[in-house]
Amino acid sequence: MRILFMGTPDIAAASLAAILEAGHEVCGVFTRQDKPVGRKQVLTAPPVKVLAESKGIPVYQPRTLRDEAVQADIRALAPELIVVVAYGRILPPEVLEVPPLGCINLHVSLLPKYRGAAPIQWAVLNGDAVTGVSTMYLDREMDTGDVIYTTQTPVGEFETAGELFDRLAVMGADLLVRTLRDIAAGTAPRTPQDHRQATYTRPLTRDDSPIDWNQSPRVIIKHICGLEPWPVATAELGGQTFKIHAADYSERTTRKAPGTIVAAGKDGVTVACADGQTVRITQLQAPGKKRMSAADYLLGHTLPVED
Repeated sequence: MRILFMGTPDIAAASLAAILEAGHEVCGVFTRQDKPVGRKQVLTAPPVKVLAESKGIPVYQPRTLRDEAVQADIRALAPELIVVVAYGRILPPEVLEVPPLGCINLHVSLLPKYRGAAPIQWAVLNGDAVTGVSTMYLDREMDTGDVIYTTQTPVGEFETAGELFDRLAVMGADLLVRTLRDIAAGTAPRTPQDHRQATYTRPLTRDDSPIDWNQSPRVIIKHICGLEPWPVATAELGGQTFKIHAADYSERTTRKAPGTIVAAGKDGVTVACADGQTVRITQLQAPGKKRMSAADYLLGHTLPVED
């Protein structure tokens, strides 16, 4: 098939690579603009652009798809199908109507659950036992189109959003190739979503980072896992704001108030939380320092303990 691909981050690059390996013709790639990255704000191309240029595929980086000149470019490319993976823009009707086989999307949740932004992070934050990926036809609303296929996977108890992201990128690419095969053969199913079961997610920000020690150990651990590697959970410890990268369950009980450090040593930093329970921080990052184990941090620093 002659495909126009639209996507931006690593997960989209994985899908683009799989499409090319499957032998499909990619007539063009639409992606977001280059952005400043890191402390030095180095202008950096999106992963999809880097891959496309290495394969000699024309790259387009319009600021909007509503521009008539941009829509003319899309029509001129004459795609049979448009494939969208984490592009970051909603396709207007004028674009949806171009390809004769329609427009499809890879979404990293089991639709209709978690429509919208950051579905991987929210699956971890909410403590879901299972998540997955879906391929779907695009329509005029966000993530509401008919589902083609889904694939499920369990979520590990301590699996971070970053780790789950990497697994779903591979799963999603495989599912997308299967979907394209069946669309080309005319055998791809279309299952309308049950909109009554739909849930929506919002983008995460650094305002979501602080740990609420009044929560249960599992909620706190899922909070830490769900915000790793970004925006990263934070906690006030000994008057400083630490990034908290990993934690574990603790059998220790306490009568101290939630947020109180009740132990600090080779096993980590143990903090009181809801109902007299505790959580043991195992990986942290002090202000201006590198990430390290809590035990290593305590070799050269102290934290106030109330046991």
